[in-house]
Amino acid sequence: LSDGAKPLAAVWVGKVNRRSLHHPGRMTDSLDDLWQHHVIISPIRSLTQDAAAMPHPFELYDLRITVTAIEGRSVCSMQVGDYFELTESNKLRIPPDKHFCIYALSAVLPLLAAKQRQLAAGDWLERDSLVACPDPDERLIMKVERINKRTLDSDDLT
Repeated sequence: LSDGAKPLAAVWVGKVNRRSLHHPGRMTDSLDDLWQHHVIISPIRSLTQDAAAMPHPFELYDLRITVTAIEGRSVCSMQVGDYFELTESNKLRIPPDKHFCIYALSAVLPLLAAKQRQLAAGDWLERDSLVACPDPDERLIMKVERINKRTLDSDDLT
């Protein structure tokens, strides 16, 4: 804008299939009825210098997930003590020359984003830290531990 003001919204003008918005997959007999012009107004984030310069800090824990027990037969060649770490919000680190079973990983992965955050004292996920691998013959148990607390800026992450 010529006066230096920042836009508050982006405007898109185009053709949208009106019937597909209200009745997905439904056919129409009239081409005139098929396409309608629509204006879509979408808010965008203001990028004033003050807003861009303002930090948005938050705290997350780095986590270590360790195999604490294998009560059956280990079909994935993992051993008690094997571990991986989740650091800096999203970096999965496995020690050199080691591996971690994707099935065990799939069992613990949905819990990690919550375990990275401080939860209410009464929350079950704040109290519980053991996760079982889904393989019933293996009965592999993992423990999720918080190993470091760090402050991050949300503008540095997606």
